[in-house]
Amino acid sequence: MLTTREPAVLVLEDGRTLTGRAYGRRGATVGEAVFSTGMTGYQETLTDPSYHRQVVVMTAPHVGNTGWNDEDDESGRIWVAGYVVRDPALRPSSWRSNRSLEDELDAQGVVGICDLDTRALTRHLRERGAMRVGIFSGEEAALPAAELLARVTAAPEMSGASLAAEVATTEAYVVPAVGERRFTVAAVDLGIKAMTPRMMAERGIEVHVLPATATLEQVRETAPDGVFFSNGPGDPATAQVQAELLQGVLRAGIPYFGICFGNQILGKALGFGTYKLKYGHRGINQPVMDRTTGKVEVTAHNHGFAVDAPLEGSTSTEFGQVTVSHVCLNDDVVEGLEVRRDQRLVAFSVQYHPEAAAGPHDAAYLFDRFIQLMESARTPGTTHGEVA
Repeated sequence: MLTTREPAVLVLEDGRTLTGRAYGRRGATVGEAVFSTGMTGYQETLTDPSYHRQVVVMTAPHVGNTGWNDEDDESGRIWVAGYVVRDPALRPSSWRSNRSLEDELDAQGVVGICDLDTRALTRHLRERGAMRVGIFSGEEAALPAAELLARVTAAPEMSGASLAAEVATTEAYVVPAVGERRFTVAAVDLGIKAMTPRMMAERGIEVHVLPATATLEQVRETAPDGVFFSNGPGDPATAQVQAELLQGVLRAGIPYFGICFGNQILGKALGFGTYKLKYGHRGINQPVMDRTTGKVEVTAHNHGFAVDAPLEGSTSTEFGQVTVSHVCLNDDVVEGLEVRRDQRLVAFSVQYHPEAAAGPHDAAYLFDRFIQLMESARTPGTTHGEVA
């Protein structure tokens, strides 16, 4: 573990500056400042491709106590642009730990900062909204304040950013079903997490993971029983190619399930707009109501954009009647959509993460709902995807 703590500085685009100590790699980084309310699961957060180009502020005061292992990564690398913690653990304490969190941040070149008031920083972001930020340590921290601020404001904004192709696979691959293969799913990778195809495979699904640029022909070549769009980073307003692909999937009558970015793209394909949230939802403790069952679930979130769809009633589209199926109880943000044609469910999506590896697992049943949707598609005359 690194023990030398050189001075470091965090500079927000509105000019607010906080001082702290270097954490992870020494140097400089810029990105969008967002905060995560999760008390655990930092390894899954750091390796989630949806955090590409974001500097994550942890609201939990003590981070790193379980170290870093070789089993919990959600992808092949850390994706965050920077990391902000209040009190880093002095040493890891877990039988699963292979090394410290700070050693892993340093090894993967992630610039961070610690020993600063993350509560004050989080309150600032809640009041002013997510914004660009820079972390500077070592020689970089000694540069003039005006120069550091200029580097922050020169960084690209998240609005208008097309990032899915930067984090997605470039080659198709297959995750085989565990045991008997019951279904085949074409999963479009927009920043997919490893847990997603794993949870499908455990349910007898053979998952064909396709690049973000996949065409309808490539989807059809997998002979899918269903199509899945994953989570991912960036502004959904830029995902026109994926929205047109999804429109083709819906016209073909192939059952659809989407998570996070996949929910926003479904909204876009159906004709709804999307918008940037003031500071987004990030963490593992967000209450959501599933209007299909009437149950309230505690769920994991990581999204800075949302679908602009009416919360009440249904909307007629080319693809069927659309209703909002899930709502966040904190702020009434749309957290899920359902599409029905002739009273039959043909597509659904959620904005949050039922596959969250660090938990909670209240919404894991949605993968079973997808299976029921595919089963009912094989049996005309049945009702799609209902779960008690």
